[in-house]
Formats: sequence, C-alpha cells, structure tokens
Amino acid sequence: MSKSEQKLADVTGQFTQVMRDGRKLSDTDWSNGRIILSNKRIVIASNDGKATIPLSEIQSIRGRYDVNQTVAKVSDYISINYGADVYLVSMGNVEEFELQIQKAILDGEIVLIKHPAVKGGVVQDSSWEKARVKINEGVANFAVESGSLVQIEVDDVGTVESEERTVRSKERPVIEAEHTEDGSSVQTYLSGGSQNCAILKSVLDRGAEKNASQIELSGKEEEVLMAIYSGVSPFEVPEFLDMNIDEVEEIYERLIELDVLEEVRVRREVALKPRGRNIASEAMNSK
Repeated sequence: MSKSEQKLADVTGQFTQVMRDGRKLSDTDWSNGRIILSNKRIVIASNDGKATIPLSEIQSIRGRYDVNQTVAKVSDYISINYGADVYLVSMGNVEEFELQIQKAILDGEIVLIKHPAVKGGVVQDSSWEKARVKINEGVANFAVESGSLVQIEVDDVGTVESEERTVRSKERPVIEAEHTEDGSSVQTYLSGGSQNCAILKSVLDRGAEKNASQIELSGKEEEVLMAIYSGVSPFEVPEFLDMNIDEVEEIYERLIELDVLEEVRVRREVALKPRGRNIASEAMNSK
C-alpha cells in the first residue's frame, strides 16, 4: 500500500463473481478468503488468486442478487457492481462492512442539496446548495454551505426515487428522498456525480425497502391514514371522517400492529411511520 492508502477493514468471508464483462455467470459458487477494504480499493483474496475493485469504479452496492440456489444458500451478502462486473461478498457483519464502503466513498464528498424541496405535499421555494456528506450508522448527514445541517435517518425514509434533471444548467442524476422533519413529511433532493448519487441511493434505499407499503388495508383504514397525512389531529379523526370513536380506536390498534402508526401518547395520539406515509400518499394519488 502507498502512504496515502489506509486499510479500513480486513475480514474473512465468502465471495463469488456473478457477472463478468456484462455476462451473467450461471455456474457460480462461493469461495472462502480474505476481503480487504482500504480508502482506495477492495481486495478479494483466496488460494485461487485475488481480485481488485477500485472504489472509484464502484457503481452501486445492493442487497440480494439471485442467481441460482448455490448463491441463495448464503442469506446475508451485498452485491458490488463495478464496470461490467458484479461480485457478491459475505462476512460476519455484512451491514458494518457495507457502511464502511459507503463511508470510504462518500465521506467528505460535495453534493448539491435542495431542502426541503417539498413539505407536507407543497413544493417549496428552496434553491440548490452545496453540502458536504458524512455517513454514520443509520444517518446520512449533509453540512450545507449556508451553515445548516440536514440529517436523514435511514429508517425514517419512506420512498427514494431517482431521475435525470437539469440542475444548475446541467443534466445530472437527482435523488428524491421522502422522510420527516419536525413531524412533517418532507422531500429532500440530492444531486451530484453519478457514483455519489448511486451510493447515496443505496444508503437511503435500505430504509425505503424496509418501509415498503405492500399491505392490504380497508377503505376506512386508508381514509384514516389520509386524514392524518393531511394534518388532521388523531383526536379529530372520528369527527372529521364521521366515524365512531371506538371504530377509529380499533383501526389505530390494527395500524400500530402493522407498523404503520406509532403510539405517541397513551390517549391515542398517533403519528404516521414511513410505511404509513407511503400508503397514505399512494391512496391520495389514486383518488
């Protein structure tokens, strides 16, 4: 290693290559070896040789990558996409290793941020500003040039979308992340280089995948969620929807069990969780 290169992790684990030169490898199998992470590269070494993945060439870090039953027998791994190749790596603490890769790539990087871009469903008159990135466990931090600090808790992320947009007169990738701030649903927009945006999306996607809204709810349950999402106090929902208080209480109980609402106070004050915000937003858009 050069003087500018620092070792960040050195673990034993399993790995396999599932795509080479853009071609999927169907007969792949797991191998044992060392997986070394520095601030410049990942080195995967076994008795059969070693492979080097420059951090500058990593395009994305993802979760599951189903290829065959042999790969599926290992339940916890991440896929590292770089160039036209994809490696899967697994070790004792996959999430910690993934966080170390994310930090190695993102910490100190400068991106563009628009916050809040949307608040309570209303587009805000916010401008794009430069911000320095710092990734901690469960939190993406952005130190904005104006002096503010924007923090996005991963477990609080409801949805993450990405698309190309014109930002400061240039076509750039843009990430739209929905989360909460001071109890209100907000969207923060992030933009920058393709790698930074791809890795930032992989950070925020963890929360969005966990909070996906694939739950079957009744019409009344959706109405309750939409009312709270629109700003109606939980105490006023029965009158607002012309529903019996006991019926609304039963709905609250069910939605708390489904991890859609969280109980704030025992007297049935509730607040939407990320999954609940997703469901309410989708229900309102379908009306």
